[in-house]
This record gives sequence, structure tokens and C-alpha cells, in this order.
Amino acid sequence: MILAVVGGKGGVGKTTVAVNLAAELGAVLVDADLGMADVPADHGPDLHDVLAGRADPVEAVETDGAVSVLPCGRTLAGAREGDPRKLATVLDSVASEFGDVVVDCPAGLRADVGVPLLAADAAVVVTTPDRAALADAVRVRSLARELDAGLAAVAYNRADSGGNRVADALGAPAVAVPESGPLERALSAGLPVRAVAAESTAAGRFAELGALVQSCRSS
Repeated sequence: MILAVVGGKGGVGKTTVAVNLAAELGAVLVDADLGMADVPADHGPDLHDVLAGRADPVEAVETDGAVSVLPCGRTLAGAREGDPRKLATVLDSVASEFGDVVVDCPAGLRADVGVPLLAADAAVVVTTPDRAALADAVRVRSLARELDAGLAAVAYNRADSGGNRVADALGAPAVAVPESGPLERALSAGLPVRAVAAESTAAGRFAELGALVQSCRSS
């Protein structure tokens, strides 16, 4: 399964959700934000190299961390050299080799969001209680539907409650993920929260989100 993690605007915690969902699903995390990469990486080949034909997508996956990652480069020159139209083929190759793939998509509704959504079997929309973020989440949900990426769940980030209201607005089950000390520590360490505090509320909420994605796969 290829799962796209999307957000209507930047700053909603999309990468945090993507990292933690990849950990829950045992999936490879692909950082597909070609212009503003956010996932920590080593010094090996990255997605820019793959899209430019300089590296094999399977060989570029880093498997020695808490989450396996195909990182994205961090230079504008690298972004310009690659062909983003190849991304769908790259995602298929990684999924064929490793199984599940979680794609950290670019924020917003730019054209480069469409490629991973086209390749995806399902999507998770990330939003926050901010009114503008919710409005943008509705727009990106509509884009996902247009591109046939079924909406598996909504991650209602930085919220203690209110998931039912968001679920009604976006038409998919929502899980509220509150801010917390364990989550902040995990973020600082570049780890999923389950690796830092497996019994924390945040870890439980991400496990719930992962279960929703799994149920979408089997339905």
C-alpha cells in the first residue's frame, strides 16, 4: 500500500504524522517534498538523485534507523535536476521491494502534490484546530478524492478532542493528537514517539491512526 500524508497548509505537523504512521505500519517513509525536505537523512543518495537518474530507488532507502527512509535532498539545484514525473514509478518500485510506503507530501495544493496522490492507494489528511488549516484541509481532501486516493483518516493534530466534529467536516474518521512532552522529545530526536514513550497518549493516538489505515486497506 502507498499512503499519502497530505496537509492543506504548512506547519500543521504533517511530517510528524508521516514519521509516526510509518513506524506504526512498518513502512518506508518517502520524503516527497522536493523543495522543502523535512525528514532527517544521512549522506547517501536521496530522492533528488533517484529522480535525476543517479541512484536506484531501492538502494537509496536507509534501513538502519527506527523508520526506514527514502530521504529527499535539501538543495534547490538537486530539486531542479530531477524529474518529478518519475515519482510515481519510484514509489511503485519501493512498494514492490519493501511493502507499505508512507509518502510525506508537499504542503498545500501545489501541482507537485498531485503526483504522489495519483500513485497513492489512500491518503491521510493532517490538520489542526486553526480555522484556516481546517478550510485548507477540506480543499486537499477534495483533491485527493478527484485523484482517486481514498481518504483513510484525518490526523487532528495539536488537539485534545474535537475529532468527531472534524470527522463530520472531512468525511473520514479523525484522531486527535495532543501536544505533549513525549512527542516533543521524540521530534527533537528525530524518532517516532513509540520509540521514546510507548505508553504515552500520543503513542496511543498514532496507534489508533495506524489501525484506521489498516482497516481501510482490508475494506
